[in-house]
Amino acid sequence: MQEIYTSAQAQNSSFEVSKVLRNTYALLAMTLAFSAITAYLAMAFNMPYLGLWNLIPFFGLLWMVEKNKNNGSGIFWTFAFTGWMGASIGPVIAAFLAVRGMEPILLSLGGTAAIFFAMSAYVLITKKDMSFMTGFLMTGILIAFIAGIANFFLQIQGLALAVSCMFLLLSSGMIMWQTSNIIHGGETNYISATVTLYVSLYNIFVSLLSITGIMGDD
Repeated sequence: MQEIYTSAQAQNSSFEVSKVLRNTYALLAMTLAFSAITAYLAMAFNMPYLGLWNLIPFFGLLWMVEKNKNNGSGIFWTFAFTGWMGASIGPVIAAFLAVRGMEPILLSLGGTAAIFFAMSAYVLITKKDMSFMTGFLMTGILIAFIAGIANFFLQIQGLALAVSCMFLLLSSGMIMWQTSNIIHGGETNYISATVTLYVSLYNIFVSLLSITGIMGDD
């Protein structure tokens, strides 16, 4: 009887994990598509680059997502957040198009997709528990964030390259960490999982775009 109960628990746990993964990837795909639309609209209407002012709606919308992740409005705030993120990168993409054309953008998109599938596949196949990375990733992202803000004023090319590389590596690690957190039952809310993966993909794309810009001296 105990074996039957244990087996039923395992099946139920596996079903819940699959459900969270499925919902996460579905919502992630939709938010990425929505971001592409808002980025295009920002470019079409010549939205100005807001610099550090972007952080105000970023943190405000992120707070609203976290506050409402367990109710029906969580989906709305998720699209509001990712839509804003897409719009905020529109002016950057427009600048690259004007200076260097589509090549760096396509390379960055391809690199982002390759990193996402590689990191996700590694964890899904090996089933490794990446919880040991938690402290390192959180500390590293905080340091990279502070360094990025400082370099907004300092404008040191070497530091800009270092910050981009840090975000690239740390965000790749976040994809593995979040995927592992889902399959091991640590994350059961697909809205939180989606936003974490979305921000990681956003950071990877921006980092790759920045690196190509720095290497091209743009």
